[in-house]
Amino acid sequence: MTDTVLSSATREVVIGFDRPFVIIGERINPTGRKLLAAEMAAGDYSRVEADTLAQIAAGAQMLDVNAGIPLADEPRILAETVQLVQSLTDAPLSIDSSIVEALEAGLEVYKGKPLVNSVTGEEERLEVVLPLVKKYGAAVVAISNDETGISEDPNVRFEVAKKIVERAADFGIDRADVVVDPLIMPVGALEGAGRQALHLIRRLREELQVNTTCGASNASFGLPNRHGLNSAFLSMAIGAGMTSAIANPLHEPEMAGVMGADVIMGHDPNCARWIRRFRDPEGGAGAGGAGGGERRRRGGREGRRRGGAEVG
Repeated sequence: MTDTVLSSATREVVIGFDRPFVIIGERINPTGRKLLAAEMAAGDYSRVEADTLAQIAAGAQMLDVNAGIPLADEPRILAETVQLVQSLTDAPLSIDSSIVEALEAGLEVYKGKPLVNSVTGEEERLEVVLPLVKKYGAAVVAISNDETGISEDPNVRFEVAKKIVERAADFGIDRADVVVDPLIMPVGALEGAGRQALHLIRRLREELQVNTTCGASNASFGLPNRHGLNSAFLSMAIGAGMTSAIANPLHEPEMAGVMGADVIMGHDPNCARWIRRFRDPEGGAGAGGAGGGERRRRGGREGRRRGGAEVG
């Protein structure tokens, strides 16, 4: 059993094999969000504040914080953003940057044990990021690509992940503090990518004994009804052993898929979280339970007999 323990100053979140799936909210990221990027560069963090509160309210257990803005002072902006977000929530954070100086700036001001997003299998990257992870007592996301790029072969990606875990051990970082991103390929572009991803997730859990994460929307790229497909992927990935994902918690289909998978896997004792979220707000049985369902069926039959139109 492998537990990755992350924390803020006052709260712990554990990513683990036999624990509820952890959603890491992805919204605090200016990539592809021109308005957010411009505001953050100008020192306006009002949208960051709103995104923080909305994601926590929607059920994210952690938040990813990224300040990758071209030509901006990323170390300063990332540090300021980390401090702001930590003043608004006790959820642990993932500090996300491709710039080592920005990672260190975020780590210096962080209170608790964060997740560093990320390190790849490139030796140059390993040599600069892993010492930071060790110095600040953090955990790290291991991206399964190296100097050769991203392989379409899941066996190659497994070997890259294994290399990162072994190199982390060289720096005194336990495998429990390495969360592997196996790099989920788009199923619309690569036939068999979904099946290969599930097989790779199982190998990472059973053979390498590490926790896993991913960019949840990668699987559906280029296809219609992405939320429905993301929900199906996340549910099946959880069944295969995936333990966290970087995702948008404001997307209800994905959250329902994750929470439903937790119920089926026995990670939601007495279905308590599911009931709290989906209980019929009018009282009585849950929305799909006998009472509520029967009332709706009776109402529907009465409406049809009267010739009235039902409104969904």
